[in-house]
Amino acid sequence: MSQPIPFADTNFKLAVVQELMYGQELLPRFDLREYAAEQGFTYDGGSVEAVPEALAYFEALEVPAELAERITRIEMDGGNEIYLEIAPNWDGEDGLFDVAEFADVRHFPHLKSMTLFYTGDEEALEALRARGIEADWL
Repeated sequence: MSQPIPFADTNFKLAVVQELMYGQELLPRFDLREYAAEQGFTYDGGSVEAVPEALAYFEALEVPAELAERITRIEMDGGNEIYLEIAPNWDGEDGLFDVAEFADVRHFPHLKSMTLFYTGDEEALEALRARGIEADWL
């Protein structure tokens, strides 16, 4: 197995893991209920906040570099499974999963399109487009 991808932005990583884990099923599927039972913790399923243990799981998750070529698009959406596994009742009304740093695109040579949560950062959108990535706000 190759080295893991060194992500600079956790939320960018989450968007990639969404595609690899729940979209392409190339990473073992994470289920918050099962994980909480295995690890012996409880959480508030009605909270819009991130469950710290779930977020820590994804922060520690290593994404093998050889999977980078499998990422051709990133679709951030409030209904994505990864977000609901981390914050079960998240409503998308805050910036909890907004990407702040886009340096990680360098790891994904085949990335051609991105739909992002709206942050208003037009410079980031233009920088992505300059790299040949179709980028738009959700």
